Amino acid sequence: MPTYAVHAAEQLPALLKAFRKAAGLTQGEVAARLGVTQQTLSALERNAQRVSADRLLHLLGILGVDMVLQEKPASPGNESQPTGETSQW
Repeated sequence: MPTYAVHAAEQLPALLKAFRKAAGLTQGEVAARLGVTQQTLSALERNAQRVSADRLLHLLGILGVDMVLQEKPASPGNESQPTGETSQW
C-alpha cells in the first residue's frame, strides 16, 4: 500500500477524492456516514483547507485510511529539536 506525504492542505482534496473512489464509495454514501450533505462533502473535496481535525479523521476512517505522523529527518537548515524537548504551538 503506497504512502503519501502531504506538505500542504492544497494536496488533500485530490487525495480524499482518490481514496473515496478507491473505496468504491459515492459522495452521497460518504456524506451520509459522515453526517453531512453531499454538497458539503463535495465542497470539502474541492477545498479541504478548512476541515476540522475531527471531521478529517472521521472521513479518513470512513475511507479506510490511516493518518501517520512522522518526524522529518534532520537536514541542513532544518534542525530538529533534541530528544525530550517539545515545541510550543
